[in-house]
Order: sequence, then C-alpha cells, then structure tokens
Amino acid sequence: MSLVWLASSASFVTAQSVTAPVGEVRGSGWEHTPATLAAAVQQADLVIPATATGGASFVGKFRDAPVIKTVKVPVALFLHGSSGLGFKAIGEWQHWLATQGVASAAPDSFAAPDHVTSKSPISKAEYERIRALRASEIAPMLAALKALPWVDGARIVLAGTSEGSVPVARYRGTEFAARMVFAWSCESNYFVVEPRNAFEGDKPVLNVISATDPFFSPSNTWLGSTSAKGHCADALKDIKRASIALIPGAPHTLLNLPAVRDITSGFLKSALSP
Repeated sequence: MSLVWLASSASFVTAQSVTAPVGEVRGSGWEHTPATLAAAVQQADLVIPATATGGASFVGKFRDAPVIKTVKVPVALFLHGSSGLGFKAIGEWQHWLATQGVASAAPDSFAAPDHVTSKSPISKAEYERIRALRASEIAPMLAALKALPWVDGARIVLAGTSEGSVPVARYRGTEFAARMVFAWSCESNYFVVEPRNAFEGDKPVLNVISATDPFFSPSNTWLGSTSAKGHCADALKDIKRASIALIPGAPHTLLNLPAVRDITSGFLKSALSP
C-alpha cells in the first residue's frame, strides 16, 4: 500500500463528544423496485470516449447508447453522492475520464420516486437503509454494461464518491478490475453502523480524500469516533496495490481538482494496463 500525503502542513482537531447538528430526512423512497432499478440503469449518465466511437465522444443516457462493435474500451461504473447526477462535478469528471480513453456509466439513483434524501447527521439505521438502496444499483448496471460489445469486461472499474463510495468499499463480488473510493474514509464513524469493507487483496484500490474532509476527518467534532484517521489506510493495510492520497485544503467533492485528476489518471493507467 502506498500513501501520498500531499498536505505541506495540515492539522487535525481531535474528535470530541459534542452536540451534533440536527439532521433531516426527506422522501419515502427507501428501496428500489425492479422497475426503478431498470430505470436507474436506463437513465444512467453515459460517456463513451472518441477512441470507441471513432468520432466525437458520446454524452447522453444509457438508453441512447450508440451501437459500437469494433472497439473495446475500459469503463468506470460510478455511484454518485447524495446530491444525485444533477451535481455538475460528476458530469465534468465523466467528460474528463473520456479524454483518458475510459468510458463511464453513472446509474441514476433518483429514478426511484420520492427518493429519500438526507442532511447529515441522521441515525445510523437510516444511513444503512440508504446504503442498501445504493448497493442494489451495482449489479444491474454491471450486467447492462457487460452486454454491450464495446465494453471491455475485464477492465471495468467500480468507483464512487461520498455516499456512493460506501457500497464501493463494501462490494463483495470479484467482477471489477479495480476500485476508486473518493471522499470516504472506510472507517467506523457516524455514517455507518460498521465499515464492512470488502477489498480484494490482489486488486488495485485508490482512496482519495481531503486531508481535512468536513465530514470524515477528525476535524469534524461530531464524527462519532476518537480513533478515526480520516482515510482508508487501516482498511487497505493488507491490500498490496492500494494507494491513498490526502489532498490539502480540498473540499468534500474533489473529483476535478488538478491533483486528483493526475492521481486518478496514473492509477487507471496502472490498474488497467494489459
């Protein structure tokens, strides 16, 4: 495992037992139905690089994917955070991935009517219900991608940010070539009942998070843990091809920072090389 500490000077505030802010849950859609799971896939944001299309990159919904039979490319299956696909940073990141020759598909969790949303912190039981909802989106999206002739099934990466990163870290299947965990620390804290990480010892893993993430670093005084470090080092200590990058002064959503893009590009080139 390699850890890249990019902070020239960073200080952590020890998590203390203080009164947490009042959270909020909205919506009633706690579970997907077969119909909403299908919709989550069909409404997924899909970007296919020019190396596959032979022309301009395709940017659109999965249901409108063009027919491509001559070229196979790697794909990132990406789970968005709690804000959904409407968050501008996700589209920008998918467009950038295409410049790296990597396609991406982000299932639309909000295809579920009245999809539950939350303002942290809420109860761990409520968080776990949301985690189950998000985890259920992986299998149908993966199956749909594997059915496409231009998808290189041996080079599919599972990735996510924040809320979407928890199911990525917990996924117990072996179908993915690598995983990328953005803005999640893989630790016990207010966000999960327990981490339940399921990384594979022989598969590459990338963890990128702010050195002082407002939610998961010890600088959050209502983190709910006095032993948390704010990154996935403990969870990845036995993973031979794991890399962790801590970004100084970064916000929670950091996908498109130049340093993060450089790290992600290097990781993908290594993880997806023949």
